Amino acid sequence: MDLLVLGGTAWLGRYVAAAALARGHRVVCLARGSSGEAPAGARLVRADRDRPDALAALLPYQWDAVVDVARQPGQVRRAVAALAPRAAHYVFVSTVSVYADPATVGQDESAPTLAPLAGDLMTGMDEYGAAKVACERHVLEGFGADRSLVARSGLIAGPDDHTGRSGYWPWRFAHPSGPDGAVLVPDSPTLPTQLIDVRDLAGWLVDAAERRCAGVVNAVGDVVSLGEHLATARSVARHTGPLVTVDSGWLAEQGVQEFMGPRSLPLWLDDPGWLGFTAHEGSRGRALGLTPRPLAATLRDALDYESHRPADKPRPSGLTDAEELDLIAAWRSR
Repeated sequence: MDLLVLGGTAWLGRYVAAAALARGHRVVCLARGSSGEAPAGARLVRADRDRPDALAALLPYQWDAVVDVARQPGQVRRAVAALAPRAAHYVFVSTVSVYADPATVGQDESAPTLAPLAGDLMTGMDEYGAAKVACERHVLEGFGADRSLVARSGLIAGPDDHTGRSGYWPWRFAHPSGPDGAVLVPDSPTLPTQLIDVRDLAGWLVDAAERRCAGVVNAVGDVVSLGEHLATARSVARHTGPLVTVDSGWLAEQGVQEFMGPRSLPLWLDDPGWLGFTAHEGSRGRALGLTPRPLAATLRDALDYESHRPADKPRPSGLTDAEELDLIAAWRSR
């Protein structure tokens, strides 16, 4: 198969290209290359997709399939227009952020989406879901429902997770901040979590391109309670110290952020209006062959990645040692 990956040098795109190469496909990656190089064996075409002529070098060729990970509607619109006469199939990686209602648990692909972004360029992450809706529309209108797959990905996890969302908990359990080995955890054991391993998603996207799967699909992992998720991370890290289980309301009062980012507890949500974001229905993806590996395997490899981060580089998500120690002390001294 002649596969064009629009991307291929950053996280998911690189795993897609590597998975295709491992299956013996011929792979071309089109990217600026600012995130790194394409995997060995792939041809990298350097181009800025914000330029109208970004795909000019690809136009003489025919493609069995295209995999696109873009978030900017203008980039997708131009790619679809240029490649519709030259590619048999288009796989677009979208997101569950397109859904208008993040509160309802168990939504499938028929749930209402946000209104599409009107312009070609999203200017901030608050427009991310709407921008992806616009991208989906361009793909479906340009290639048609029978020649395209829109994969609405859930939270991607595992090795090379630069966001720290999937790596924080196994890393924290492996590296407690204090001498007694205590780890601060939220008292939210029934909260849903839902991760999809980057390797499982990438391999499935290549498989879907090979088989020319069509339609709109939630590409999500299994729903696991936060209590089970933390127990799995603790087991992976072989943590035996005490757990300091604290009230969600108290965490919010202390300025601890939800879900991701600095001074956060990753995957924890205090706002019930977002419970559905990590609990989407995934049976359509399972029927098309998307098979998530056990959570322990994903967290084990996320831990390995976290363990090799430069010691002087701040972690993008979670609590620092000092922040966790202060919070534990404040909770215990109430």
